[in-house]
Amino acid sequence: MTALRQRKGSKGSKESGPEVLNQRFYPSAEPLERTSDGVWTWKTVLWVAIGWIVGISLGMLCCIYVATLHENDLWFSNIKEVEREISFRTECGLYYSYYKQMLRAPSIQQGLSELISDNATESKRTINLLRRMNIYQEVFLGVLYRILPIQAYLEPVYFYIYTVFSLQAVYVIALFITSWLLSGSWLAGALTGVWYILNRVDTTRVEFTISLRENWSLPFFALQIAAITCYLRPHLKPIQQKVVLWLMFLATLCFCLTWQFNQFILLVQALIIFTLDCLDLISTEQVTCLYLVQVSSLLSVWLLQFCNSMILGSLALSFIVAALFVKHFQRGLKTGGLAARLGKLLLHTVLVLALTFTINYFAKQALQLRSDEHIFKFIKSKFGLGPTRDFDASLYLCEEAFGLLPLDTFDRLAGTLLAYPYLITLIVLLVMLALLTLANLCDSSAVGRPLKGRFEERPICMRADVAYNLLHTVFFGLLALSTMRMKYLWTGHMCAFAAYGVCGKELWSLCLNMIHCNTKTKLRLIRYTVPLAILGFLYYKFWPKLMTEVSELREFYDPDTVELMTWISSKTPKTAVFAGSMQLLAGIKLCTGRVLTNHPHYEDRALRERTRQVYQIYAQQSPEEVHRILRAAGADFVVMEDSVCYERRHGRGCRLRDLLDLANGHIMDGPGDNDPDLVHASHPRFCASIKTDGPAYTALFTRVFQNKTFHVYKLKKGKKRAKADREPVAMQD
Repeated sequence: MTALRQRKGSKGSKESGPEVLNQRFYPSAEPLERTSDGVWTWKTVLWVAIGWIVGISLGMLCCIYVATLHENDLWFSNIKEVEREISFRTECGLYYSYYKQMLRAPSIQQGLSELISDNATESKRTINLLRRMNIYQEVFLGVLYRILPIQAYLEPVYFYIYTVFSLQAVYVIALFITSWLLSGSWLAGALTGVWYILNRVDTTRVEFTISLRENWSLPFFALQIAAITCYLRPHLKPIQQKVVLWLMFLATLCFCLTWQFNQFILLVQALIIFTLDCLDLISTEQVTCLYLVQVSSLLSVWLLQFCNSMILGSLALSFIVAALFVKHFQRGLKTGGLAARLGKLLLHTVLVLALTFTINYFAKQALQLRSDEHIFKFIKSKFGLGPTRDFDASLYLCEEAFGLLPLDTFDRLAGTLLAYPYLITLIVLLVMLALLTLANLCDSSAVGRPLKGRFEERPICMRADVAYNLLHTVFFGLLALSTMRMKYLWTGHMCAFAAYGVCGKELWSLCLNMIHCNTKTKLRLIRYTVPLAILGFLYYKFWPKLMTEVSELREFYDPDTVELMTWISSKTPKTAVFAGSMQLLAGIKLCTGRVLTNHPHYEDRALRERTRQVYQIYAQQSPEEVHRILRAAGADFVVMEDSVCYERRHGRGCRLRDLLDLANGHIMDGPGDNDPDLVHASHPRFCASIKTDGPAYTALFTRVFQNKTFHVYKLKKGKKRAKADREPVAMQD
């Protein structure tokens, strides 16, 4: 529907073993050079200062890069306001509309009140948007824009998009810090930032989905990972641990507050912590603190979202409670021989999982929670464990973004030299982790002794921060492989992990030991020359391409949608209710402020049912049935799109009309097989037949607008509706 057209007219050390653990709280895996009285030398201060300058510069470069791409793709600074708003696609437009609503409210208090008691997002319903949706970021920016003296210098839309683009700088800096902490060299951070920018297609989509919740939350998630990495470093002072835990809590809170899928991400993270605990790689105190940070963040969001039941009924919360409960009562878990410990670990895992599902089941029953059932339907259907005709699950399964990760992703990652060091680092560290785990399980005398003491006595050791990041990339890598949309949780961290492999001591020490030439000088030389060589190659190969990319100029071009929005704004009452596809209605709300029957924020069971009903306009239904459904939803107008009615983007069985036919038990259009229990529909397809202006259709619907893409029909009022209930609507061809 939306088209783009061409616009006219970028100190190593040999020590290992105990020395690896004797590190101070600083972005380095190596001891910092100090004077005799414990003060850093001027060389150390200068080297660290350069590192911070490089990290901040890379973050700003990424911010400017995506902002330039956004401007060049749309000619955003030169298009009309309605075109700018249309460029906020699908659910992005819905979220941005609340920022716009906050700015247009007579006062901040009135704006908050309208969001808490909203009756324009879903017709015939009053909902608390702050409870239902994660839009605190729009509220915060709306309030900030109103109180700052910037109205005369910066348009509201630019304040919004520049904030999101600035978060990309935060994202890159957080990844920079993580790789610096792991490797002990800020060159790893530089390599991370460059890889993140060069792999933009696979690391972010912020330049064309600005308001998407993940673009707000993932920078905070990266900050949380950096905080966890710092917290798991050995020999932190108590005050340093407290500071890092508070930073971790704030980052986790912001992450959870800005994305509705936070509970599922935290569940994966809780599984990582659980695995580290079972493998005896982090201390009990660290496990408890990490769990408590997650719980406190979720409960804080629960309060801020007016006691949103989805959070209390989340699997993440149930799992953490179960893990802490079982851990407290199951004594002697880490004692005994190898067979005994394996048996205890298996029993421990089964008990935790069983208790998790038990707690979650009773919590959902008590809360009468069914808002997230579509996600579990999707997971079951994806792995062949659930019904294949479920409409909600099929909507996800038929989208490419929810399919398996395409193989060409690895070709792109290999083209920037990211995939090779990543895979090598991953394989080597997994082997080391397996050997270390076996040693832990076999060492029955280790119980009660500190981790540091145990590691010092073994030829193979792994820092807790490295172990966490290893499992993090494994768990989220598996998630990305199973669902392409989740790759953005993985690829950013992949850059940091691969850079750690290139610049860290572990892999190079292993290689040099194998050829019996591991010296301090050689290790330092190779750790600095290899990343510099990679950076030089990347600059030589990709800098011209980046310059070409940022010089390509296009222009937003979608005249049919602009015409539709202009007509709605000028020719329909402000209280008119519109029905149609979720994606289009989000744009209608943003551009015109009209009331909707349904919208793309799908985390509500009643809304999902209403959406399925409204979508009967694209099914094989009688005009009387469609009119009844739309009237029940409170619709005054219905917008039908030819791109949906005659869809060709998906194959047979995945077109929206096919999903509706299957859900209704009807045979699908076109040549192909059908299940034997499907029957022929007794009525033609509504969206196509209504254009014939047959008597059965004209008696209930009046065409009031049409162009090459959209057809708008006004529902005729029933006898019980007052004739003066709505303003007259002008016809436009």
